[in-house]
Amino acid sequence: MTDLPTHTDRKLGLVIDLDTCVGCHACVVSCKGWNTENYGAPLSDVDAYGAEPVGTFLNRIHSYEVQPDQGLVQTVHFPKSCLHCEDAPCVTVCPTGASYKRVEDGIVLVNEQDCIGCGLCAWACPYGAREMDALEGVMKKCTLCVDRIYNDNLPEEDRVPACVRTCPAGARHFGDLGDPDSDVSQLVADRGGMDLMPEQGTKPVNKYLPPRPKDTWEEVDILAPLLTPVTEEPKGFLGWLDKALEKL
Repeated sequence: MTDLPTHTDRKLGLVIDLDTCVGCHACVVSCKGWNTENYGAPLSDVDAYGAEPVGTFLNRIHSYEVQPDQGLVQTVHFPKSCLHCEDAPCVTVCPTGASYKRVEDGIVLVNEQDCIGCGLCAWACPYGAREMDALEGVMKKCTLCVDRIYNDNLPEEDRVPACVRTCPAGARHFGDLGDPDSDVSQLVADRGGMDLMPEQGTKPVNKYLPPRPKDTWEEVDILAPLLTPVTEEPKGFLGWLDKALEKL
């Protein structure tokens, strides 16, 4: 079995704002694209355009309709991927050492050359964050785009996970959650960031920001700014035409 490090120098992870996520799946598509074309074995698809397509995805979005005790019904879009837990059970059950947690940044990875596809790590993960690639026969999981975040050939703004770079709503944030002064740690402190299923005792690094309560419904006319008159009194040719028509 594989041992976990007693400490990590950093705790790189994601902070996901459930109040901002719109469920557009841009993060899912970008994750699939990047990890198919770059790191490790491709994320394969079987019968992609058939009646029963099956594919490997490292990030998925689940949508729920939630009825609070008070207030209106809310739709919550819930992205889920590996949470890079401090006490990661997927690592300790691995019989070959293929699953491991890095000391330098806390990222949990799979050495695909050593993976025998036994599936023990998937059984041990309480979040269902690991997927067996049917064609490659190895276990796949979120890598936090380790091949992006340390790539000096990329512009600095691109040295973040693909899902973070792509999110159009700004719902995904990346940084060192072991540093209390980092932007992500401050965001967690300000918004009351939460662990997913803390009762499992895995100490996930990734955090979720809860949706804000929606107590009132305000109807907004999105076309109103476009219909507002630019000027009260027509000028130029339109002004002349308006006066000419008034005389008819």
